[in-house]
Amino acid sequence: MDQLEQNKNVPSTEALYQGFDPVAYLQYNYTPPRADFERRSIVPWKLSCLHKAFVDDDIRGDILVDVGSGPTLYQTMSGCERFDRVILSDFLEVNRKELQCWLQEGKSSIDWAPYFKYVCELEGRSPSEWEEKATRLRSVVSDVVPIDVHQSSPISPDLLASSGADCLVSSFCLESVSNDFPAFTRAMQNISRLLKKGGYLLLIGALGESFYMGAAGLYIPVVPLEESQVCSSLKECGYELLQLCIYHLPPDMKVGVDDVTGVFFVKAKKA
Repeated sequence: MDQLEQNKNVPSTEALYQGFDPVAYLQYNYTPPRADFERRSIVPWKLSCLHKAFVDDDIRGDILVDVGSGPTLYQTMSGCERFDRVILSDFLEVNRKELQCWLQEGKSSIDWAPYFKYVCELEGRSPSEWEEKATRLRSVVSDVVPIDVHQSSPISPDLLASSGADCLVSSFCLESVSNDFPAFTRAMQNISRLLKKGGYLLLIGALGESFYMGAAGLYIPVVPLEESQVCSSLKECGYELLQLCIYHLPPDMKVGVDDVTGVFFVKAKKA
Protein backbone atom coordinates (compact mmCIF):
# COMPACT_ATOMS: atom_id res chain seq x y z
CA MET A 1 0.00 0.00 0.00
CA ASP A 2 1.50 3.35 -1.03
CA GLN A 3 1.42 6.53 1.04
CA LEU A 4 -1.56 7.99 -0.84
CA GLU A 5 -3.67 4.86 -0.29
CA GLN A 6 -2.71 4.81 3.40
CA ASN A 7 -3.76 8.43 3.85
CA LYS A 8 -7.15 7.72 2.26
CA ASN A 9 -7.82 5.27 5.08
CA VAL A 10 -7.17 7.92 7.75
CA PRO A 11 -10.06 10.30 8.47
CA SER A 12 -9.17 13.94 8.00
CA THR A 13 -7.51 15.12 11.20
CA GLU A 14 -8.74 18.59 10.38
CA ALA A 15 -12.34 17.32 10.21
CA LEU A 16 -12.07 15.31 13.42
CA TYR A 17 -10.60 18.23 15.34
CA GLN A 18 -12.89 20.96 14.05
CA GLY A 19 -13.88 22.94 17.12
CA PHE A 20 -11.10 21.64 19.38
CA ASP A 21 -10.81 24.00 22.35
CA PRO A 22 -7.40 24.13 24.08
CA VAL A 23 -8.88 25.89 27.11
CA ALA A 24 -11.49 23.17 27.69
CA TYR A 25 -8.97 20.38 27.03
CA LEU A 26 -6.54 21.81 29.58
CA GLN A 27 -9.31 22.18 32.14
CA TYR A 28 -10.48 18.60 31.62
CA ASN A 29 -7.06 16.97 31.92
CA TYR A 30 -4.54 19.26 33.61
CA THR A 31 -6.33 20.48 36.71
CA PRO A 32 -7.31 18.42 39.81
CA PRO A 33 -8.10 15.62 40.30
CA ARG A 34 -5.80 14.56 37.45
CA ALA A 35 -3.23 17.22 38.28
CA ASP A 36 -3.14 16.90 42.06
CA PHE A 37 0.46 17.33 43.21
CA GLU A 38 -0.34 16.28 46.76
CA ARG A 39 -1.00 12.68 45.73
CA ARG A 40 0.02 10.16 43.09
CA SER A 41 -2.35 11.46 40.44
CA ILE A 42 -1.75 10.91 36.75
CA VAL A 43 0.07 14.20 36.04
CA PRO A 44 2.79 13.80 38.74
CA TRP A 45 3.22 10.20 37.59
CA LYS A 46 3.89 11.32 34.00
CA LEU A 47 6.33 14.00 35.12
CA SER A 48 8.16 11.47 37.30
CA CYS A 49 8.41 8.96 34.43
CA LEU A 50 9.89 11.56 32.11
CA HIS A 51 12.37 12.80 34.69
CA LYS A 52 13.53 9.28 35.58
CA ALA A 53 13.92 8.29 31.92
CA PHE A 54 16.24 11.21 31.16
CA VAL A 55 18.29 10.64 34.32
CA ASP A 56 18.61 6.85 34.25
CA ASP A 57 19.98 6.70 30.71
CA ASP A 58 21.55 10.16 30.77
CA ILE A 59 19.53 11.09 27.70
CA ARG A 60 20.85 14.35 26.26
CA GLY A 61 22.00 15.87 22.99
CA ASP A 62 21.39 18.61 20.46
CA ILE A 63 17.73 18.28 19.43
CA LEU A 64 14.59 17.12 21.24
CA VAL A 65 11.37 17.00 19.20
CA ASP A 66 7.99 16.95 20.95
CA VAL A 67 5.61 15.21 18.55
CA GLY A 68 2.05 16.50 18.83
CA SER A 69 2.54 18.89 21.72
CA GLY A 70 -1.10 19.90 21.89
CA PRO A 71 -1.53 22.95 24.14
CA THR A 72 0.72 21.45 26.86
CA LEU A 73 4.27 22.07 28.05
CA TYR A 74 4.85 19.47 30.77
CA GLN A 75 6.40 16.89 28.44
CA THR A 76 9.47 19.10 27.81
CA MET A 77 10.10 20.40 31.34
CA SER A 78 12.71 17.76 32.15
CA GLY A 79 14.18 17.46 28.68
CA CYS A 80 14.77 21.18 28.26
CA GLU A 81 17.72 20.94 30.67
CA ARG A 82 19.42 18.28 28.56
CA PHE A 83 19.08 19.52 25.00
CA ASP A 84 20.38 22.58 23.21
CA ARG A 85 17.28 22.88 21.07
CA VAL A 86 13.65 21.86 21.57
CA ILE A 87 11.11 21.75 18.73
CA LEU A 88 7.42 21.81 19.67
CA SER A 89 4.85 20.68 17.11
CA ASP A 90 1.13 20.29 16.62
CA PHE A 91 -1.32 19.81 13.77
CA LEU A 92 -3.73 22.46 15.08
CA GLU A 93 -3.03 26.15 14.78
CA VAL A 94 -5.04 26.87 17.95
CA ASN A 95 -2.64 24.67 19.94
CA ARG A 96 0.43 26.24 18.37
CA LYS A 97 -0.95 29.68 19.25
CA GLU A 98 -1.49 28.55 22.86
CA LEU A 99 2.16 27.50 23.07
CA GLN A 100 3.43 30.64 21.37
CA CYS A 101 1.43 32.80 23.76
CA TRP A 102 3.26 31.27 26.73
CA LEU A 103 6.65 31.38 25.02
CA GLN A 104 6.38 34.99 23.89
CA GLU A 105 4.12 36.60 26.49
CA GLY A 106 4.18 34.26 29.48
CA LYS A 107 0.43 33.79 29.21
CA SER A 108 -1.42 30.48 29.25
CA SER A 109 -4.92 29.12 29.75
CA ILE A 110 -3.69 27.33 32.89
CA ASP A 111 -0.98 28.00 35.45
CA TRP A 112 2.12 25.95 34.65
CA ALA A 113 3.98 27.08 37.79
CA PRO A 114 2.95 24.01 39.90
CA TYR A 115 4.29 21.78 37.12
CA PHE A 116 7.62 23.57 36.98
CA LYS A 117 7.87 23.50 40.77
CA TYR A 118 7.21 19.75 40.87
CA VAL A 119 9.88 19.04 38.24
CA CYS A 120 12.34 21.24 40.13
CA GLU A 121 11.76 19.07 43.21
CA LEU A 122 12.32 15.91 41.15
CA GLU A 123 15.65 17.37 40.05
CA GLY A 124 16.65 18.10 43.64
CA ARG A 125 16.17 21.83 43.26
CA SER A 126 14.09 24.24 45.29
CA PRO A 127 10.56 24.82 43.95
CA SER A 128 11.40 28.53 44.16
CA GLU A 129 13.69 28.01 41.16
CA TRP A 130 10.74 27.28 38.89
CA GLU A 131 11.03 30.59 37.04
CA GLU A 132 14.63 29.76 36.11
CA LYS A 133 13.39 26.49 34.62
CA ALA A 134 10.65 28.32 32.72
CA THR A 135 13.26 30.71 31.35
CA ARG A 136 15.43 27.76 30.33
CA LEU A 137 12.54 26.17 28.43
CA ARG A 138 11.78 29.41 26.60
CA SER A 139 15.44 29.83 25.69
CA VAL A 140 15.82 26.41 24.05
CA VAL A 141 12.51 26.20 22.16
CA SER A 142 13.61 27.13 18.65
CA ASP A 143 10.40 26.37 16.76
CA VAL A 144 6.69 25.66 17.14
CA VAL A 145 5.79 23.96 13.88
CA PRO A 146 2.94 22.19 12.10
CA ILE A 147 3.11 18.39 12.06
CA ASP A 148 1.15 15.62 10.37
CA VAL A 149 2.10 12.17 11.64
CA HIS A 150 0.28 10.55 8.71
CA GLN A 151 2.84 11.95 6.27
CA SER A 152 6.14 10.21 5.58
CA SER A 153 7.85 13.52 6.45
CA PRO A 154 5.77 14.70 9.43
CA ILE A 155 7.62 18.04 9.75
CA SER A 156 9.75 20.05 7.38
CA PRO A 157 13.07 18.24 6.77
CA ASP A 158 14.85 21.60 6.94
CA LEU A 159 14.31 21.72 10.72
CA LEU A 160 16.57 18.74 11.45
CA ALA A 161 20.06 17.66 10.59
CA SER A 162 20.22 14.82 8.08
CA SER A 163 20.97 12.40 10.91
CA GLY A 164 17.75 13.31 12.74
CA ALA A 165 16.81 14.29 16.28
CA ASP A 166 18.50 12.82 19.35
CA CYS A 167 15.21 12.20 21.16
CA LEU A 168 11.48 12.23 20.49
CA VAL A 169 8.82 12.82 23.12
CA SER A 170 5.16 12.27 22.32
CA SER A 171 2.12 12.28 24.59
CA PHE A 172 -1.38 11.10 23.67
CA CYS A 173 -0.86 11.89 20.01
CA LEU A 174 -0.64 8.87 17.74
CA GLU A 175 -3.66 6.96 19.07
CA SER A 176 -5.85 10.07 19.05
CA VAL A 177 -5.24 10.94 15.38
CA SER A 178 -5.40 7.40 13.94
CA ASN A 179 -8.54 5.52 12.98
CA ASP A 180 -7.25 2.01 13.68
CA PHE A 181 -4.26 0.09 14.96
CA PRO A 182 -2.46 -0.24 11.59
CA ALA A 183 -2.72 3.55 11.17
CA PHE A 184 -1.27 3.99 14.67
CA THR A 185 1.71 1.82 13.71
CA ARG A 186 2.22 3.67 10.42
CA ALA A 187 2.17 6.97 12.30
CA MET A 188 4.83 5.63 14.68
CA GLN A 189 6.91 4.61 11.67
CA ASN A 190 6.55 8.09 10.19
CA ILE A 191 7.72 9.91 13.30
CA SER A 192 10.57 7.43 13.67
CA ARG A 193 12.06 8.89 10.50
CA LEU A 194 12.69 12.05 12.51
CA LEU A 195 14.89 10.17 15.00
CA LYS A 196 18.52 9.29 14.45
CA LYS A 197 19.78 5.74 14.87
CA GLY A 198 20.44 5.10 18.54
CA GLY A 199 18.09 7.92 19.54
CA TYR A 200 15.44 7.61 22.23
CA LEU A 201 11.65 7.63 22.03
CA LEU A 202 9.70 8.57 25.16
CA LEU A 203 6.06 7.80 24.49
CA ILE A 204 3.03 8.41 26.70
CA GLY A 205 -0.38 7.19 25.64
CA ALA A 206 -3.80 5.93 26.57
CA LEU A 207 -4.89 2.33 27.09
CA GLY A 208 -8.42 1.14 26.45
CA GLU A 209 -9.61 4.58 25.34
CA SER A 210 -12.18 4.94 22.56
CA PHE A 211 -12.85 8.68 22.83
CA TYR A 212 -11.90 11.88 24.60
CA MET A 213 -13.51 15.29 24.74
CA GLY A 214 -11.72 18.04 22.85
CA ALA A 215 -14.36 20.62 23.76
CA ALA A 216 -17.83 20.66 25.23
CA GLY A 217 -19.81 18.19 23.14
CA LEU A 218 -16.84 17.27 20.90
CA TYR A 219 -16.04 13.56 21.21
CA ILE A 220 -12.84 12.63 19.38
CA PRO A 221 -12.37 8.91 18.55
CA VAL A 222 -9.22 7.17 19.80
CA VAL A 223 -7.67 3.81 18.95
CA PRO A 224 -8.31 1.68 22.09
CA LEU A 225 -4.83 0.28 22.55
CA GLU A 226 -3.70 -2.72 24.58
CA GLU A 227 -0.26 -3.06 26.13
CA SER A 228 0.67 -5.87 23.73
CA GLN A 229 -0.22 -3.72 20.72
CA VAL A 230 2.08 -0.92 21.86
CA CYS A 231 4.92 -3.43 22.17
CA SER A 232 4.27 -4.95 18.75
CA SER A 233 4.22 -1.52 17.08
CA LEU A 234 7.53 -0.60 18.68
CA LYS A 235 9.08 -3.85 17.47
CA GLU A 236 7.71 -3.40 13.95
CA CYS A 237 9.13 0.13 13.83
CA GLY A 238 12.60 -1.04 14.83
CA TYR A 239 12.77 -0.07 18.49
CA GLU A 240 14.37 -1.81 21.42
CA LEU A 241 11.92 -1.53 24.32
CA LEU A 242 13.80 -0.42 27.44
CA GLN A 243 10.94 0.34 29.80
CA LEU A 244 7.15 0.08 29.91
CA CYS A 245 5.18 1.39 32.90
CA ILE A 246 1.41 1.42 33.38
CA TYR A 247 -0.73 3.75 35.45
CA HIS A 248 -4.23 2.44 36.20
CA LEU A 249 -6.69 5.26 36.70
CA PRO A 250 -8.50 5.18 40.06
CA PRO A 251 -12.27 5.80 40.03
CA ASP A 252 -12.04 9.47 41.03
CA MET A 253 -9.91 10.27 37.96
CA LYS A 254 -12.49 8.81 35.58
CA VAL A 255 -14.24 12.15 35.31
CA GLY A 256 -16.28 11.55 32.16
CA VAL A 257 -14.14 13.46 29.67
CA ASP A 258 -12.84 10.16 28.23
CA ASP A 259 -13.09 6.42 28.86
CA VAL A 260 -9.38 5.74 29.39
CA THR A 261 -8.59 2.86 31.73
CA GLY A 262 -4.83 3.30 31.96
CA VAL A 263 -1.85 5.27 30.72
CA PHE A 264 1.42 3.80 29.46
CA PHE A 265 4.92 5.23 29.49
CA VAL A 266 7.49 3.81 27.11
CA LYS A 267 11.21 4.36 26.86
CA ALA A 268 12.64 2.84 23.69
CA LYS A 269 15.79 3.10 21.59
CA LYS A 270 15.92 3.15 17.81
CA ALA A 271 18.02 0.24 16.60
